[in-house]
Amino acid sequence: MGLDQNAYSFSRKVVINPDADVDLTFTDIAEPSELAYWRKHPYLQGWMEKLYYDKGGKAESFNCVNVRLEEDDLNRLKEDVESGSLPETDGFFFGDDACGHYKEQDLKFVKDALEEIKDGRIVIYNSWW
Repeated sequence: MGLDQNAYSFSRKVVINPDADVDLTFTDIAEPSELAYWRKHPYLQGWMEKLYYDKGGKAESFNCVNVRLEEDDLNRLKEDVESGSLPETDGFFFGDDACGHYKEQDLKFVKDALEEIKDGRIVIYNSWW
């Protein structure tokens, strides 16, 4: 058990609520493209959780929910990764700080996600623990 985190991109046509910022839902034919996978990157989880609630997320727990990442979100994430400013976050299944381990992957994810958005796709983050 532990914190598993993913980022995906989807074609707008398979997103039932394509203008939503949180809790996006998909058609049965949704075929995501996986952009990134992290295992126990708790500070990224904390960053995404804050984003989810800032965007109006209502889930009682930030677990198994989707948050949409826009260009501004990704640029802010890049700045926070580069400056080492991801928020200290812990949880029973989260593991220890992994920012140093994932820094290059985080930056590659931001770059790839921005390209997906430029191509008209929707980028989401999802996690479960």
